[in-house]
Amino acid sequence: MAQLLAEVPQQVINGLTLGSVYALIALGYSMVYGILQLLNFAHGDVFMVGAFIGFGVLSVFLPASTPLLPTALIILFMLVAAMLGCGFLGVAIEWFAYRPLRNAPRIAPLISALGMSILLENAVQLTLTAQFRIYHTEKLIPLAAGMDLGPAHLSAVRALVIGAAIVMMIGLWYLVNRTRLGRSMRAVALDREAAAMMGVDVDRVIVLTFFIGSALAGAAGVLTGLVFTRVWHIMGFDYGLKAFTAAVVGGIGNIPGAMLGGILIGLLEAFVTGFVSSTYVDVIVFVALILFLLVRPRGLLGATAAQKV
Repeated sequence: MAQLLAEVPQQVINGLTLGSVYALIALGYSMVYGILQLLNFAHGDVFMVGAFIGFGVLSVFLPASTPLLPTALIILFMLVAAMLGCGFLGVAIEWFAYRPLRNAPRIAPLISALGMSILLENAVQLTLTAQFRIYHTEKLIPLAAGMDLGPAHLSAVRALVIGAAIVMMIGLWYLVNRTRLGRSMRAVALDREAAAMMGVDVDRVIVLTFFIGSALAGAAGVLTGLVFTRVWHIMGFDYGLKAFTAAVVGGIGNIPGAMLGGILIGLLEAFVTGFVSSTYVDVIVFVALILFLLVRPRGLLGATAAQKV
């Protein structure tokens, strides 16, 4: 029993690391759903593309055992390139796959989202092959770097992932709640037609929402590669599904809910892996989701739907 208790702090660190990644991806799901009532199932594959963009930048600046630039600059370039690349990819997806179907029955954009997901996965497989790509993080950040927190060890790369995710989530919260763009986003989410009549450029708000959500997914892809080292063409399906689960648990369409849901799913997965078995992680996570939805179908922070009479 004492040995199990001693493992708890380390599993908390592992869960916060994984949960930070899920939270960043879940934010994109929630932002798009909050404004368009659309489940963007291609979002997980945007995350995958971000991981590959980060790998490409890393390969350029780390061609051998010695980095060409300081570690902080290389990681910054990886994050910026992935966020910009995925941001513009998200805008392109909205423009070509969702905008023509904006007023169509809901099943149409859903099918379009699934088609876009398959397109991205196969495009990456055909151009880059299905081989795993390895982030050589140990050449940037020594494996021994970090600090001991009691019986647990917080490695430098995990601290980077958690810290970067916290900074980006705080930045998004400030954007949504303290800026003019954020007010426009909240207005469009509340009533698109009324916002347009009040002078809000709805198309611009939707495009920027896709850009920001996709950029966060791109950053999550780089952070995932840095901490878990392997990236591949269908990784977006698994991570995207877990992040979507996190968004539902927190309350789909609610930004703080997406953050909270991501952390909770990450902690649950870490504790199941550490104390039960990694074999049962997916089963337990999705059974927990089903049970949770039976008790609180609108999520932890989701608002109760108004009843029309």
